[in-house]
Amino acid sequence: MFTPVSKNSMKLNRCTNRLRNYDFELTLFKRRAAVAFIAMVSLCFVLVANLYKLEVDNFSYYQTRANDNRIQVLPISPPRGVIYDRNGKPVAQNIPIYVLEVVPSKVASMKDSAYRLSNYIEFSPEQRQKLTQLHRSSHKVQTIKTGLSEIEIAQFSAHQHEFPGFRVNAEMKRYYPYGESLTHIVGYVAHINDRDLERLKEEGELANYRATKIIGKLGVERYYENILHGKQGYEEVEVNNRGRVIRTLKYVPPIAGKDLVLNIDVNLQQHVYQLLGDRQGSAVVLDPTDNSVLAMASSPSYDPNPFVDGISGVEYRKLLQDPHHPLLNRATLGVYPPASTVKPFIAIAGLSEKVVSPDTVRNDHGRWQIPGSKRGSKAWRDWRRWGHGDVDVTLAIEESVDSFFYQMAYDLGIDRISDWMGMFGFGQRTGIDIFEETAANMPTREWKQRRHHQPWYKGDTVPIGIGQGYWTATPLQLAKATSVLVNHGAVTPPHLVKAVIEHGQEFNQAQTVEYAKTKEMNQVNDAYWDISLNAMRLVNQGSRGSGRRSFRGAKYCSGGKSGTAQVFGLKKDEVYNSKELSKNLLDHGLFTGFAPCENPKYVATVVIEHGNGGSKVGAPFIRNVFDYLLVEEKT
Repeated sequence: MFTPVSKNSMKLNRCTNRLRNYDFELTLFKRRAAVAFIAMVSLCFVLVANLYKLEVDNFSYYQTRANDNRIQVLPISPPRGVIYDRNGKPVAQNIPIYVLEVVPSKVASMKDSAYRLSNYIEFSPEQRQKLTQLHRSSHKVQTIKTGLSEIEIAQFSAHQHEFPGFRVNAEMKRYYPYGESLTHIVGYVAHINDRDLERLKEEGELANYRATKIIGKLGVERYYENILHGKQGYEEVEVNNRGRVIRTLKYVPPIAGKDLVLNIDVNLQQHVYQLLGDRQGSAVVLDPTDNSVLAMASSPSYDPNPFVDGISGVEYRKLLQDPHHPLLNRATLGVYPPASTVKPFIAIAGLSEKVVSPDTVRNDHGRWQIPGSKRGSKAWRDWRRWGHGDVDVTLAIEESVDSFFYQMAYDLGIDRISDWMGMFGFGQRTGIDIFEETAANMPTREWKQRRHHQPWYKGDTVPIGIGQGYWTATPLQLAKATSVLVNHGAVTPPHLVKAVIEHGQEFNQAQTVEYAKTKEMNQVNDAYWDISLNAMRLVNQGSRGSGRRSFRGAKYCSGGKSGTAQVFGLKKDEVYNSKELSKNLLDHGLFTGFAPCENPKYVATVVIEHGNGGSKVGAPFIRNVFDYLLVEEKT
């Protein structure tokens, strides 16, 4: 039966339900509040623990990182050592210049900056291209232009605020005051490239070049790089958030490179270089007492100064494509048949091996054939077609009798010749203190088999007796061999550096570099040395010598030997006629000599390419050099 509910009961029920919901929500809220409180306390604990770890446990680590951001270590490049000649004249020095530098990462637009900068600073096409091609992500300082003028510096300084990332800096630039006359000796420095970096890394020197932009590339500059470069310094500086230096915290100065003193006499070097003129060739002057190099000229040459800043591609290609090869150091890399200049050395071998004696006399009738060969077989001719008549070893050197040395070479054989000439230094590097040198070629049986895949024939030996055939040598090798002859077998490597000076010391405090002298040819009778030296004296002073015309009237006694190196071979019965040949087919002219005769002070050697005869161009050249050294310098 349905029981009606009153309105009051309904209200009471609703109130009861609300109270129950309220109690439930209150209980839920309390639980949530408790959970939230516990979570907050836990998070606070984690935060405090993390702060403790950061502030206490990892304090040193974050302090170091903060200092790394605040403190920077800037490497400082050391001053490069100066190079002097033997009289104290600087031949490679440092001059102050101003350069324009940029940090690419601080530049908004390279192209726009280049355009606006050109209003104040003049750029070459290469410099403009370098600037526009820089990567903006790079933080490394890049040099854009060196040698800014005072006007360019003033104009840029007035507008520097318009060019963030750009700055003008002062630095030292390498300068070669004597230019092309000394290039092949002193060499030059240039910007460090990837190949240099790889080499420095292998040598363990890369860390010492962090602030250095240049490195020795050639000659003395490259050979003595470790001495000339020095040791870099550094400074610790504090910087602000913009990277600007606020103060210097520590400064360790760089140690400058040591200075070098060369044996080269600049005045003599320039004289020799000017004597070569526009001819292709080279000349060497040694002091035979210790084989110091007094002059070593190669022509043509080139100015090394443009390489310091970076020579343009156009100019470098011009040097590479020059048919006269100015980049080649002909004194140490030029290879030529030594021709008749080797006859005094061959005579030493022949006398020592008893192939000939001082009294041996042979009749020369202008041509020579291998003994026992058939009529019509190959014949080697003398330079004088009708022959020289009866000659001994002295006259054979004085008149340069080819047939006498054909026979001597044949009797010696290639094995003994190569062994003896090796003692004089042929087929080997001389040991001079630059890297640009070749050993040329002193032929042997093994060499021909390896090079031409053929055995050595008797006919191959014959032209070796007069410095032809497969035999090649450099002018410096000839000069060294002449020095060995003058010193009766004492062998010393030719050297360019005379002394080393600590940077800032006086020139007279130089520490002389000692070079070992080795006596390698004690087996030679002293009388044999004198025979060759006397014959060379007769070449210049005798009545029949090939150099007598050039040395007539000299105020000193000298000895020498001319040589004429063939550029091409003559066909059978063909006669050499210089008047019908183009210049590039003319014979090379060689001459090597010493002066004075007693206790020689100088050995000089010259090779003039396509000079058409040693007595014609070589002898007058050496006469001029000896006159300069022994007559003009005394007056």
